[in-house]
Amino acid sequence: MAAGPVIKKVMDVYKGKVRLVIKNYPYRYRDYSQGAAEASLAAKEQGKYWEMHDIMIKRSPKLDRASLIGYAKELGLDVKKFTEGLDTRKFKKVVDADLKMATDMDLYNTPTFYINGRQVVGERPFEYLKKIIDEELKNSGR
Repeated sequence: MAAGPVIKKVMDVYKGKVRLVIKNYPYRYRDYSQGAAEASLAAKEQGKYWEMHDIMIKRSPKLDRASLIGYAKELGLDVKKFTEGLDTRKFKKVVDADLKMATDMDLYNTPTFYINGRQVVGERPFEYLKKIIDEELKNSGR
């Protein structure tokens, strides 16, 4: 089970009621995790975050520079702009700040979710998250 489809369902079912904030946590011991995180942000800049996310999950561990550029092409991204983002490390500071925040919070597992401050560690089925979201919405009067 991957978290992406569950989160997409949450966002669809609770449209306008929940806010999704994604932070990057590249694994220190995985060869291409930093580059993949930066690639996801380069794709986000062109409105294709989820598409890049999904293709990287499906094709992992093929996350080297050439593969990422190939995925950008498949997704119809402006490949020149995407490649410049990778080569100049345009998104490195954002990814590094996300990683520092996770370290400061003593987080070591992905995915980790916070629903109104309630921590949920690991992939969970939609119904599990739905129960927590419904409780939180009820408590907030929404």
